[in-house]
Amino acid sequence: MMKQIWPENADLDEQQLEHLYAYPETRRWLAVNYVSSADGAVEVGGRARELSNPADQKVLKLGSDLADVLLVGATTAMVEEFRGVHPDEATLERRRRHGLRDVPPTAVVTTGRSLPSDAPVIAAAATPTIVITCAAAPVKKQKAWEEAGAELLVVGEDSVDLAAAIEALADRDLRRIDCEGGPHLFGGLLAAGVVDELRLTISPLLVSGTHERIATGVSLEPVDLSLASVLAEDGAMLVRYLVRNQPVGR
Repeated sequence: MMKQIWPENADLDEQQLEHLYAYPETRRWLAVNYVSSADGAVEVGGRARELSNPADQKVLKLGSDLADVLLVGATTAMVEEFRGVHPDEATLERRRRHGLRDVPPTAVVTTGRSLPSDAPVIAAAATPTIVITCAAAPVKKQKAWEEAGAELLVVGEDSVDLAAAIEALADRDLRRIDCEGGPHLFGGLLAAGVVDELRLTISPLLVSGTHERIATGVSLEPVDLSLASVLAEDGAMLVRYLVRNQPVGR
């Protein structure tokens, strides 16, 4: 059983854990999920999944089970072999209980270079994937994505306008947004001022090496966070932070 150690010391059952990780009732809410080692590495052998553990998988599943849409960068989608959500019976029961559609779409952010039209996140998805790109993406590539069954969302000229992309998702009633990386997308979302929550699992591993941080890209003024909860299970720490120094849940 997951143990909450802040703000209260208590064991959480599945229903209580679900309540803790539910999205608030705002126009839109963007939660970023990440796992890192205790020394800050975000991947082992090129994959974040090597750092994951049952506790992390439990809250990661809650994030997608309760979301309207999953958001991911194209490189991460390729490296982690994303196939979109294929719900099991527990997921279907949970989503129907919350009035959500059975299968949330995945939205993939790309400039066109790193997302082939036969990528698993498009070709193996159970519901059409949304490809978020910019006008500079090759027209031939845009047509290929659409022919493969994806929906196209073009925001920005030479690069993807992430603030506009998040607003466009909310306009489609995809307001509960579960971002699953990678670091460049997280950094871009921070720069755009659209992140509301960070859900960080600290895995009980030390890996050393030269690894990226969980957010990379342009330098920012420090973003102030407010601690929302701390859980622990089998040595893993699961921390939720709310972003404090930007308009939240616009």
